[in-house]
This record gives sequence, structure tokens and C-alpha cells, in this order.
Amino acid sequence: MTPPAPGSPSLADRLEGRLIVSCQAPPGDPMRHTDTLVRMALAARAGGAAAVRVNDPEVVAATVAAVDLPVIGLWKDGDSGVFITPTVRHALALVEAGAAVVAADATARQRPDGSSFAELVEAVHAAGAQVMADVSTLGEGRAAAGQGADFVATTLSGYVPGSPVQDAPDLALVTGLTGALGTPVIAEGRIATPEQAARALAAGAHSVVVGTAITAPTALTRLFVDGLTP
Repeated sequence: MTPPAPGSPSLADRLEGRLIVSCQAPPGDPMRHTDTLVRMALAARAGGAAAVRVNDPEVVAATVAAVDLPVIGLWKDGDSGVFITPTVRHALALVEAGAAVVAADATARQRPDGSSFAELVEAVHAAGAQVMADVSTLGEGRAAAGQGADFVATTLSGYVPGSPVQDAPDLALVTGLTGALGTPVIAEGRIATPEQAARALAAGAHSVVVGTAITAPTALTRLFVDGLTP
């Protein structure tokens, strides 16, 4: 990973007020192919995205090689509990693949290897990258910032017991985190329209992540099909 040139804007500065596109596909989806996901990231860059969020070290490495944007890497291992970059091992593999930022679950749940989120942050920082904490509540965001996270994202709100289940983005959490933290807050989760993205920024978000509404043709097709079903 090449460090920024002296005097160049920080990554946080480069992301402020801008769009991050999540270029992912679920298991079994026709889009879940490394070259396809890289092309998705290239399309996001052509459309003006400031960064991309990418799953799996192989896809991270291919995206870093092909796309001149900061790559936020994560590694989904499993489908329940803490599975977004669940261990230090997963995090360091993403740094080795070239991720500028490692996104990891920073909820209050136990990590599968018994490690702490603070240990993950320390390891990633020592390897030269930054950390985005995916949280579901204000308390988790406070804790993650206190443990050194460089960004705090609302990614897991609505997906973890104790957080509000809703169809819309959790803008109340965005506002609460922004008011409580000095760490940049990233709005992510269920942002389906440009208007919702703009409202997230107005609520105090530093940046906005959009995934499904841009990069999930299977899910979008299903939405239209369901809408046409009597």
C-alpha cells in the first residue's frame, strides 16, 4: 500500500461529503465473480464514487490493482454472529491484499476467536491501514471510537438484536453518533435513493455508503417483479 504524499489530503478529507459504493454480491449470485465485481468498482469510479467497499481478500487485491480509488476491505466469513472480518487474521489478510481501510464488526457480541475489537484495531494500524467499525448502536459506536477506530459506520443497525428494525436508514443513529464522537461517522444500511443519501449527510454523516440500490441487479429485478405481482 502506497502512503499518501506529504501534504496530500487525508483519506477522511477525501471521503467527506462523498459517496462510497459497496461492490459486493451474496453467495450464489451470478454477479459473485471477481472480474465482475472489479468492473462494478470501475463503473462506480466512472460515476464519481470516492471509494469502494469490497468483500474478500481476492476481490480486494484485484480491485486495488485495477481501480484508482481507496478500497475499504472486509471479509465475510459465515452468515451469523460476528462474521464481518471476525478476527485479526481476517483483518491482516485484507491489509496484505491492499485495503486502505479494513471494515470489521464492532458490535458488543463475542468474536469467534475470543479476541477484542481493540486488538484488531491495533494490528491493522501496525500494518499501516485504517479501520472502519461496523456498529448497530450508539454505545457500540462510542466503544469503537474509544478503541481507536478511524471511522464508525451504521452498517449493522437493524441486523443485531437491540437495534431498531426498519426499512429506512437509521438516521437517528447517524445523528447520535455524530453528536457523540469526534470520529467520522459513515451512514450505511438501507439507503435506497439519492434523497435518502442527502438526508444522511444532512443528519451529520461524513460519507454515505450505498450498495444494493446501485450494485445488486438480482435484488433490484426481484423488487420490480414483486411489484408487478398481484
